[in-house]
Amino acid sequence: MPSRAVRNVDRSLIREKAKLIRRETVRLTDICGSGHYGSSFSMAEIVALLYYQLLHVKADEPRWADRDRFTMGKGHAAIGLFPVLADLGFFPADWLDTYSRMGSFLGDHPEMKKVPGIDFSSGSIGHNLSVSVGMALGARLKGSPARAVCLMGDGEMNEGQIWEAAQAGAHYGLDNLVGIVDINGAGSDGDPQQTLRSEPLKEKWEAFGWNTIVLRDGHDIDLTFDALNRALNAPDGRPACVLAYTVAGKGVSFMEGTWQWHLGFLGPKDIERAYAEIDAGEIG
Repeated sequence: MPSRAVRNVDRSLIREKAKLIRRETVRLTDICGSGHYGSSFSMAEIVALLYYQLLHVKADEPRWADRDRFTMGKGHAAIGLFPVLADLGFFPADWLDTYSRMGSFLGDHPEMKKVPGIDFSSGSIGHNLSVSVGMALGARLKGSPARAVCLMGDGEMNEGQIWEAAQAGAHYGLDNLVGIVDINGAGSDGDPQQTLRSEPLKEKWEAFGWNTIVLRDGHDIDLTFDALNRALNAPDGRPACVLAYTVAGKGVSFMEGTWQWHLGFLGPKDIERAYAEIDAGEIG
């Protein structure tokens, strides 16, 4: 897999875009009446770096054949991806104001037939890595420089289909395939390691034949950039997996590190508190 150019982007822009993700997650949740704060906040720096610096996509040509593909196994966090797509111009920003309303294109999970910039739909977790394997294999057969990136959650590691896809990706030597596991320690039923232990993940992914990169702080922008850039642009004949250790609800103190805010809704006073903490935060 050939490497693709990395845009020169100031770290302050990435910080601001991560704040955009968090602020809009709060706003869209207020529209909807319920939303996945914890999962959206934990992936904010990862998504900001991918879309504003690393991925090759075209907002004015969302079906560009040689675009990098991005799929979300943890599709319930699409509330944090939609603001980025709108900001980049994939669809009008006022679509966000209709989030989850009757007739809106934007729902709780991303739908590829309705939302420009969404490469595959998601619902039940566990299937998007398999889709990404197919995308990566198809790109290679066509001689395309496109790469397939799949963002998954740590609770998703309990799905057997993940490991079938991992086996296939390694078998075909898909070094244009990158998996990212957002290990935020919070699922709908609590800590995924208490629900059904999947650690040690590094040893598991390595045993399945993947170039496994451990990112100890998925909110540190420099560390996160280095890990994602290595996975995307230092191919070694294997698919790459970034194990990103993050904090659920990162950026709002009363949400951080707790599964209770995996899904929730804020009252007016707490909304203002959340906005204030997000705006004042210096994450990364």
